[in-house]
Formats: sequence, structure tokens, C-alpha cells
Amino acid sequence: MMEEVIMMSMISPSASNSTSPPGGGGGGGAKEQQAAGVGILLQIMMLVLSFVLGHLLRRHKFYFVPEASASLLIGLIVGGLANVSNTEASIRPWFNFHEEFFFLFLLPPIIFQSGFSLAPKPFFSNFGAIVTFAILGTFISSIVTGVLVYLGGVLLLMYKLPFVECLMFGALISATDPVTVLSIFQELGTDMNLYALVFGESVLNDAMAISLYRTMSSVRSQASSGLNFFLVILRFLETFVGSMSAGVGVGFTSALLFKYAGLDVDNLQNLECCLFVLFPYFSYMLAEGLGLSGIVSILFTGIVMKHYTFSNLSENSQRFVAAFFHLISSLAETFVFIYMGFDIAMEKHSWSHVGFIFFSILFIVIARAVNVFSCGYLVNMVRPANRQIPSNHQKALWYSGLRGAMAFALALQSVHDLPEGHGQTIFTATTAIVVLTVLLIGGSTGTMLGALHVVGDGHDDGPLGESFENSSYIAPSYDEGASSGSKLKMKLKEFHKSAASFTALDKNYLTPFFTTQGGDSDSDDGGLPAAAPSSRRNGRGFRGLHG
Repeated sequence: MMEEVIMMSMISPSASNSTSPPGGGGGGGAKEQQAAGVGILLQIMMLVLSFVLGHLLRRHKFYFVPEASASLLIGLIVGGLANVSNTEASIRPWFNFHEEFFFLFLLPPIIFQSGFSLAPKPFFSNFGAIVTFAILGTFISSIVTGVLVYLGGVLLLMYKLPFVECLMFGALISATDPVTVLSIFQELGTDMNLYALVFGESVLNDAMAISLYRTMSSVRSQASSGLNFFLVILRFLETFVGSMSAGVGVGFTSALLFKYAGLDVDNLQNLECCLFVLFPYFSYMLAEGLGLSGIVSILFTGIVMKHYTFSNLSENSQRFVAAFFHLISSLAETFVFIYMGFDIAMEKHSWSHVGFIFFSILFIVIARAVNVFSCGYLVNMVRPANRQIPSNHQKALWYSGLRGAMAFALALQSVHDLPEGHGQTIFTATTAIVVLTVLLIGGSTGTMLGALHVVGDGHDDGPLGESFENSSYIAPSYDEGASSGSKLKMKLKEFHKSAASFTALDKNYLTPFFTTQGGDSDSDDGGLPAAAPSSRRNGRGFRGLHG
């Protein structure tokens, strides 16, 4: 059954683009069926090759070609061969990268697994910094990139785009996707705080980038003479809070259902697993249907379901759902990069504006630096000395700003949104940026981690909880005197008091109310209910869009 669902999701976009009905008579139907078989066969072969090659690369610790890069290269090679062969016209419909297919079928299981496998203590201990980098930092990066691209056009350094379209490009290219970096972080072992910062920003800034892109697109379509950036931020905050509320609400509902429905018996295990698998997709579609962010919604659904719902499952169901979501997210992640690589090789690109590509790469590097180091300065300004984000961690965060599937999907959408070839120029530049960042930055991540001395500093030295306590900026302390930023520090102290109060509220009231085990659990995951060992720290857990 699972294989059928995966195959149906893989072929759905091509089926919608078919020029003739599936049941069409004559030889046309037979040829179409044959092309479908060849297309699906190629997809399966590339998936198998990607997994085998990725295993060999990890086994031999060859970090210069990470798994995501290998999958992208496989897609590029096969797409290039198909592009010069006579079978291109018949196979191509089965590999077209559709942003709707990406957002509706491939992205939800990846994001849910990110929240479901999330170790909450480092994430929420750094939540203020993560939100600062994801919201304020992405906004800064988008504006800086858009303004620099516009000025580059005015100064005739590159192809000139209208100002709003430059801001649209800045928004879409600010969506980071540090797939390769995070996978190597996990292989080599890095500080969990740094891991949490990179992971949290990569998940939350996708929602910011999508919101900014859609807002700028609507401004352009309405031909507004001015831009109210305050309204842009307000709209995003409304979307974020609404999406988070929807995700948390669905998660709590599922916890109550599994607590009181009495499904944790042997003969109802299949029903129990089916219902658990459906809730995340319900959360994603609920948010999308309400005009909110499905990404944020399903992320928080994953966090809440792991914290509360998971412990209400039977032991066998716990093992199954943990393995199921790990499997589905791994398939989706690998297929995204194959899918993207094949489409890059097959799409028509506008390579006449090489200057636009070159200066765009330069400008996003500058914008990423402004984003990370300015936000890092603001975070450190209100943090006590023992919780400062070290400069080497900030440099690693800056280096981790790869662009991937999210930027590619939004750029592909810009081809339809922007006429006169502007969208095609943006798509070509984004394609080049994605390939360069995934292959070059991803391949040099191991060297970068060694140069910054962030390898092996507390990731796998002991039990998960112990590594948090030994970390450099995880446990807050406020025994220091007042300084020039005393007001901000007082507000931060109040925030941490509220966080401590929430921890007590969760342990004494929420956990007993939503779970069947009461509030006396004290696990290494910062108060998480006891879970099956396979779901705690699997080999590829705690990841965003990770290959």
C-alpha cells in the first residue's frame, strides 16, 4: 500500500499534464503507457542509485560529495542524457518539476519528520535566536539582495529588473536549504546549539520567504506605487501565529483522540497507525486552505504529536510510525534533488545574462553576511556572557546558507508570474546558485567545519541530555550586573521566567492531561514522554530539507 501511495504521488503531476486522456484509444494510449513505464523505471533506478551511492559515500566518509550533491548530480546526468536522446519528448512529462507537486506531496513529510524527530531542548532554548535569524534575518537578506540587484541594474553591471521584481528575487533566493551541511553536521558531530540554529532557521525562514515573495507578487500585480514594509511584516506574523496555532491545535486534538479512543490494542493497531499518519497531512492542508503556511503548521504538529500523541500509541505503533515517517521523508528528500537535477538539465535557460548570475551570487553572499552577523550582534547584545553565540558559530551559520528546492520552486513559479522574460532570467540565475551552493559549498563543508573548530564539540560525547548541559550557550544564567542593554536583558529574563513557567505547566498539567502517563516523566529530551528507542535518535533524524 505504501509503495502504491509513493508511486501515485510521483506520477501525479505528469498525469495532470497529459495531453490525451489516460484511457484514450488507439496506438496513442499504448505509446503513452509505454512512456509512463519508462519514466517510472528511470525514477526508481535513480532512487536506488542515489541510496546506494549515498551509503557508500557515508561508509567511506567521503564528504566532498555528500548525499544531496550525489542525488543532484545523478538527476543532472540522466537529464542531460535524456535531453540529447530521441526519447526526450515522451519521457519529459514524467519529470517536469511542478511547484504544486513539490509543495503538496514532497514537502509535507520532510517538514513533519523535522518536527517529529526534533530534540526540543536545544531548539527551544535557542528559539529567540532562531526566530531572529529566520524572520528579521530573512527580511534583511531579502531587502539587501533586492536593493543590490536593482542598483546593479541601474549601474549597468547586470540585467536591469524593476524594483518590485528585484525584491521578489531577493525574497525567493533568501530561502535557505542547508541539506548537505546538516547531514555532514550529524556525521562529524557538531555543537547541538549550532545544529539547532541552522536547522531552525532553515525551516522557519521558508515560511518568511514564501510570505515575502507572495506579498511582493501581489504588490506587483496591483501596481502599487508604494511599499509598506510594516504591513509585510505584520502579514507574516499573522500568518506565522495562525499557522502555529493550527498546527498546535491539530496536534492536541490528535493527542486527546488517541488518549481516550482506546486504540492502543493489538487488533486496532492498523487503524491507530492510519489515523496517526493522516493527522499531519490534515494539518498541512488545513493551513493551506485557510491561506496560512502549511510548512509552519505541520512543523508544530510534528513537535506536539511527538511530545504528547506519540506516548499514547501502543508500543508496536510507536515503532511503526517512527520508521514510516523516517522512510517517507528519506524518499522525498532524495527524490526532490533527483527531480530538481533532472529538471535543471531539461529546462530552457536564459544564459545570455551571465552578468546577472555572477553579481547575483556575489550579492546573496553579501546579504547573507549582513543577515547573520547583524542578527548575531543583536542576539549577543541581549544575552549574558555564557550564552553568547561564538564568532565561529556565526561564520558556520553564514556558510550554511545553501539554496535548494524551496528557492528553485519559487523561481519556477516566477517564470509564470513575471512576463517579458524576467522570470526566465531569475529562474536561470536561481538554478546556477542552487547547483553551485549544493555542489561547492556542500562539498567543502567538512573542511569548513574543521577550519572553524566546530567539529566534535559536544554532539556525540555522551547522552543527549548531558551534551546539552555541557554546551557553551544552552543554560541561561542571570547573575550578572546591569549594563547598557539592561532593559533588553530584563525583558529576556522575563521571557526565560515565562519559559520556565511553561515547562512546569507542561510537566504538571499539559502532559497529564494529553497523555496517559502523567507528569512524572523526566527523559533526556527535555521532558518528552518515553518513546521507542528507534524514534529518539535515528541515523537521519532532526533535519529540515536534508538529503
